[in-house]
Amino acid sequence: MKRLLLPLLLAPCLSHAATPAREVTIAFVGDVMVAERPGELIAAGTDPLAPFQPLLDRHDLRIGNLECVVANGGTALAKPFTFRASPQVLPVLKRHFDALSLANNHSGDFGKAAFAEQLGLMRAAHLPYFGGGHDLAEAHAPLILERNGLRIALLGYVEFKPRSFEASAGTPGVAWSGEDEQVLQDVIDARRVHHADIVIPFMHWGWEEEPQPSPRLRDFARRLIDAGADMVVGGHPHVTQGADVYKGKPIIYSLGNFLFNSFETEATTTGWMLSADIGADGVRSWRTYVARLDKDGVPHPSPTASSPCGKAGDTAVRQCTGAP
Repeated sequence: MKRLLLPLLLAPCLSHAATPAREVTIAFVGDVMVAERPGELIAAGTDPLAPFQPLLDRHDLRIGNLECVVANGGTALAKPFTFRASPQVLPVLKRHFDALSLANNHSGDFGKAAFAEQLGLMRAAHLPYFGGGHDLAEAHAPLILERNGLRIALLGYVEFKPRSFEASAGTPGVAWSGEDEQVLQDVIDARRVHHADIVIPFMHWGWEEEPQPSPRLRDFARRLIDAGADMVVGGHPHVTQGADVYKGKPIIYSLGNFLFNSFETEATTTGWMLSADIGADGVRSWRTYVARLDKDGVPHPSPTASSPCGKAGDTAVRQCTGAP
């Protein structure tokens, strides 16, 4: 596959919190769907991510999975669920996120032209993305973000159907993870070719509402770390799926939903925000914070709920409870 070296997105030296040099705080959240009810709230002037803003803003980098296409054009495909949000949601997303993964099973819901429109709108809004692009090379290229002297590479992949959303050599789309060796090579190249200090793949994988990751996911997560990933983060099943530590590095299999309406069960209305302290030596500490989604799909912190956490040197996942 022809490689494309994208221009580095050099972020300003300002951070969201006072963080020592060569140390970065990073937050990941799961599915962020800003069509339907969340989009209506935004159109009415309500910010559905405001309840989590104080916690998100404590981090130097804030990353999420954009579980819809943002565009005016396109035609809905023949799928059970299709999500398209108005471009008016972009200022709200930019307020809360420093980059968004496009590697999911809804980015192509309204066709290739709508996806290409989204890429242009996000660039115009100065909202970085990864896991998707105008062609295969761009979709697989890491997004490099620099903070406090660290170069952090973010890679995004989807392996849940339909594969027709995948980018090709000449058409826009998302990065597909079904070709394991290519994904592993991307992780290697992020450090070797793009000179990243930290490499984090953000995976969209697994089956919906499965409480535990499959053996295939567990195995591939370890292979990603063997290839050089410092942490593996996942999503898609609409439920959280626990965490592991492998060779001292955390694997969070699914963060669950973060902003998403139309779910009703406790499992599907519970998500995690992952918070990690990262240095040149990798992930120094990490923990998850519980989000409870209300009837509109809006997330609210649940400070008394426990969820996985860990720190460098841990050989197993712990549980942490308490307010941020």
